[in-house]
Amino acid sequence: MKHLLRGIALLLLFGTMGTQLARALDVKVSAQALERTLRAQLFNGPEGRYYIRGNATSACYVYAEEPHVSFKDDRVMVHVRTHAKLGTSLHGACLGVALTTDADVSVFPEAQGESIGFRDARVEKLSDSRELNFLLVPFLSHKLPSEMKVNAADLMGKLLSQSVASTGYTLTLDSLKLHSMLVDHDALVVDVDAALSVQ
Repeated sequence: MKHLLRGIALLLLFGTMGTQLARALDVKVSAQALERTLRAQLFNGPEGRYYIRGNATSACYVYAEEPHVSFKDDRVMVHVRTHAKLGTSLHGACLGVALTTDADVSVFPEAQGESIGFRDARVEKLSDSRELNFLLVPFLSHKLPSEMKVNAADLMGKLLSQSVASTGYTLTLDSLKLHSMLVDHDALVVDVDAALSVQ
């Protein structure tokens, strides 16, 4: 996502080389960029795991790992692998059942002012365990979509603040507005209005 926004900034800069630029453009975001964002914002624990219950030292736990993002029809699909030891902790061991399963959720992309957001989460695949699903459903339908959200204006502003060293120009993002987003084959296409100052 960071490289994508840097490319947008440079495109805007060299497109006019004026003192201020306001332009509408379409930005294509790959599934891999969304996946990297999700890994950085949510799956950033030990060994790339997100603990839904417990932690790395717990006898009983539930965690998700290996997120994979893809596109299907008009939705963003997120696949995760889950591992669980469900039961009672006794003398440092978990007395219960161990489960490993895959889970899938799909979300609809939505422009939210300056942010790339997601709504209408649908759990597409769960485990066969009601106990595990009780923990997975809130994670898949609420936590995961909220952590995929990216404030594009903040991220782009941070990148542009380093522009003097890399380009010799001082670039300032004056405004950024996301109008719409839609899945188009292998990309999330974002309709953006941006105003950028160059000094």
